[in-house]
Amino acid sequence: MTGGGSSTRRPAAVARSRGRPSEASEPDPGARRAAAAAAQRRGRGNPGPLRLMDVRPRTLAYFVVASFALVSVTFVVYTGGWWEEVEGEGAATLRKVMRSVTPLPAPRMMDLPQFQNNHKESLYWGTYRPNVYLGIRARTPLSLIAGLMWIGLKNGQYFLRHVCQDSDELRTFGWTAHNGRDYGRQVLVDHGLFLTTSFLKEKGESSGYGGDWAVRLDANNERSGLSDAEESTTHLFFYIADETGNPITMGSYEPSSRGSVLLASGLHEEIGGWELYLRSEDNLEIHRAGFKSMSMHNLSDLVQQAVATNAMQSGNLNLPDITEDSSNIMVYQVSIKSPAQIDIVFLSGSASKSPVIEERISKLTGPMLSDRLETKQKEFEERYDQIFNVNNKVQVDSKELSVGRAALSSLLGGVGYFYGQSKIALPKGFTQKNGDKYISYWPAALYTAVPSRSFFPRGFLWDEGFHQLVIWRWDVHISMDIIGHWLDLLNSDGWIPREQILGAEALSKVPEEFVLQYPSNGNPPTLFLAIRDLASGIHAQQFSDEEAEKISSFLERAYIRLNAWFQWFNSTQSVRI
Repeated sequence: MTGGGSSTRRPAAVARSRGRPSEASEPDPGARRAAAAAAQRRGRGNPGPLRLMDVRPRTLAYFVVASFALVSVTFVVYTGGWWEEVEGEGAATLRKVMRSVTPLPAPRMMDLPQFQNNHKESLYWGTYRPNVYLGIRARTPLSLIAGLMWIGLKNGQYFLRHVCQDSDELRTFGWTAHNGRDYGRQVLVDHGLFLTTSFLKEKGESSGYGGDWAVRLDANNERSGLSDAEESTTHLFFYIADETGNPITMGSYEPSSRGSVLLASGLHEEIGGWELYLRSEDNLEIHRAGFKSMSMHNLSDLVQQAVATNAMQSGNLNLPDITEDSSNIMVYQVSIKSPAQIDIVFLSGSASKSPVIEERISKLTGPMLSDRLETKQKEFEERYDQIFNVNNKVQVDSKELSVGRAALSSLLGGVGYFYGQSKIALPKGFTQKNGDKYISYWPAALYTAVPSRSFFPRGFLWDEGFHQLVIWRWDVHISMDIIGHWLDLLNSDGWIPREQILGAEALSKVPEEFVLQYPSNGNPPTLFLAIRDLASGIHAQQFSDEEAEKISSFLERAYIRLNAWFQWFNSTQSVRI
């Protein structure tokens, strides 16, 4: 149930997570399992080997009025006048369809004061892209996103690593430490390449909204002793992209660089000016490429094609040092002889002429970053021991401790932020005028843990209740935030789509035949398990006065939604025995 590493294999979950609908036809269950297994084997979204010779979304009254308006507008948009054309049972069915994509008329959970201001800003940045080996974004629909790729070598072929896939056959990958807020440490072993990624976030006096963050990359290549210069070189790619489409300015640097280098800068509506720096004491060779695209789910393809094309033309496995006009995606290739260490720093609200810029960079690189990472690791371990009463348990050895910490870290490191619209299946026999057999849910955000980064990197309603049994013990504020996001997805009937495929990145990992959600299908309401624990914890005085007050406000706001959810189950999922 954790958002864990590459050893997680759950083909059985495909069948158990998608029941057979009663109102619309779905593929045969056996065919679904076979297709899902095939999708896992081939690694959907996997660009394959680098073929160097083949270039290829306040009051009750307000919500009632808003819901009515939404029904009216959405009906016109999505049905194209069906209401006037369909009568009798057909009209009743269409009314039911429209209810399925209408929000529950109740105050939103995420509008509670406890989820605003400091809480909201403290969780703005994070490793919220669990589908890639290292992906950073903000909790906003259109964000700056950043991430890591590298070239792996297996059986004499080069492969570009980016999206978490079992087919990559990494020996291991996953978070060994993650506090869910501002610190994480991850280990990846790709055949002979050992990579450690560390993430740290801080808010300083000069920082913009959400603060600054740093990524440290430690690379060690077992092939570094080989005579072949290319095989002993590690090629890392770090990218930053703006989902709003705002252009990114390329920094000025020498191709062979040491010290501090300005890679890129730009503007974003929520954080103001920003800058991205690289610092290393090792000898580096840097190449870059800039792309203009609003599609962020296929970044691997862009990079692979650029490297392959340049390799054919120049014989070098490098990016071509070319940028398209008004590029909103910048990719930097850092080629190193391992072992090597690279620090990448993102500064928000920055202006390069500010006298404190160098000070801010120094705090998040080099020895000062090492000290901060060491402190955060120690704090994580002490908090883990305290919360899970490790010191009161007899005969807990270091391996058991490591496994427990890694399990928690994989769960917290697998928390993602998604934004988009679910696709809701139309009843059997109904098709939109444009041929679509679905109608779209309202645009919504979801902050959630995921069952598996490589196989199911998206929200699953069934799994999330079990996730929260652990997360609330670690950080009750994060847990309520996640549960609140899920409860805000309730429609006017009290139904929640059980599999949340929101946004292009999430969609890219799902075979087309599994995308549609069926309003007749429900998952066990496991969120009630965590909610029961929160309520019981108040009575048992497990929480501080401040925490207990916020939990009480949360449960009071949630009651209308929980009751609607219960009534949906009670009226649609009952059966005579």
